[in-house]
Amino acid sequence: MRTKLLIVLLALCSLQAKAWDWWPLPMAEPDTCHEQLMYVGEAGVLASSGIGAPTWLHANRNGAVSTMPFSGSLTLGVVKPATRDNRWFDYDGGIALSGRIAGAPASGSIEYTGFFNQLYVHVRLYIVDITVGIKSQYFGAGDPELSSGSILISQNAHPIPRISIGIDRWTAIPGLFGYAEIKGGLTHGWLGDNNGWVKGTLLHHKYIGARVGGKLPVNISYEFHHAAQWGGVSRVHGKLGNDFASFWHVALGKSGGTTSNELLNAQGNHLFSQQLCLTAKGDKWHVNAYWQNINEDGPVRFIGATMNAKDGLWGISAEQQYWPFISAVTLEVLQTTDQSGPWHDRDGLVFGGNDTYYMNYIYQQGWTSFGRTIGSPLMSPSNSRVWAYHAGIRGDIYGFRYRALCTYADNYGTYKSPAISRNTAILLEVKKRVPQAWDLEFGVALAGDFGTQYGNQFGGMITVSKQGIIKKW
Repeated sequence: MRTKLLIVLLALCSLQAKAWDWWPLPMAEPDTCHEQLMYVGEAGVLASSGIGAPTWLHANRNGAVSTMPFSGSLTLGVVKPATRDNRWFDYDGGIALSGRIAGAPASGSIEYTGFFNQLYVHVRLYIVDITVGIKSQYFGAGDPELSSGSILISQNAHPIPRISIGIDRWTAIPGLFGYAEIKGGLTHGWLGDNNGWVKGTLLHHKYIGARVGGKLPVNISYEFHHAAQWGGVSRVHGKLGNDFASFWHVALGKSGGTTSNELLNAQGNHLFSQQLCLTAKGDKWHVNAYWQNINEDGPVRFIGATMNAKDGLWGISAEQQYWPFISAVTLEVLQTTDQSGPWHDRDGLVFGGNDTYYMNYIYQQGWTSFGRTIGSPLMSPSNSRVWAYHAGIRGDIYGFRYRALCTYADNYGTYKSPAISRNTAILLEVKKRVPQAWDLEFGVALAGDFGTQYGNQFGGMITVSKQGIIKKW
């Protein structure tokens, strides 16, 4: 017995210490990075033949490109990127200011706009992340360059001013040797005075996720997100509750506020989303298969067990590093036509349907920020019943980086206001850095919409950008 025990102990000792690291964190790796301060700049012009810019010229670009058929913009900024993922402390920040002029000759309208693309500071203390300011967010398992957009929070709208605290990246649970990980966070944001319906609208968002598998070739992850618009002053309902007690009502999904509906149900406009993801990975490749859902009614059941289980975003995203010509591919299907059925209540009976995603009777601007849908750009408060097929591909052909998108969507409006239309949206975008021309990067994008949703329209966009190091230490 003692001999067998000694053999087992010797075998354990002979294994690498890393294999038995009870809490593996990046901080265990050597620090070889240097800090740097960078400048960024980009100028762009857009022209279109239609009533607006084609979908994929302006969608999922953080609200930086105008929806009008003609526009020009200039962005200048300074960025300090995060560089020490494997240290107990890291920080980054950026300030980027954009100026834009856009117009629609058919209507004679011209807009002049100035805004911050970035204005934030982010600090990581060991595993905890704190972000203050205007910084882009994306919550989805798909490739952000190729996906049609996450259902809850994508990169379609202008980044929302916020204060966030949490664990942004997957982090190992102590004692489980890296085979189980978690992440999560809490955000308080300011949606502003969207379209004048409610002034001073606030944002609440929290999420938690778990992943199992670690270094195994197959991982499974699950995320739960809860977001809500709340507070502010409505031009119809007056003050909507902006105090700390209201914050807790919203965070816990309890009744409160000042309107009869919020006192009866829950204060604020609530949205829930869950995501399941299966990941297979190798040394230079990985494949994600994911499913996102959306809910506006409680109680929230596990994904697939809700009344509107037919609705969601299903996708598969593959990326590899062996052959650069086609480095990533994404395929997605978006279905939101069920909405738990056409009736919320009828003849005294409550059915719980007619969810009308992104719309709310108080926050009539819906789930938007400065006129842009915060979630999927294929949906809007007036067009939330959608069935769409989407494909994306990107790669690098001898230094010419490209991406191509193609989306077909059947649109049905809402149950209350049905409006049938169709659209096929395409994009081909190519970028090339030219060291001989002051190291500038030139970009050309061609896109079009074809169908009854926007009419047939075709457009192009040219960009010239440059970035470099101001200081390195």
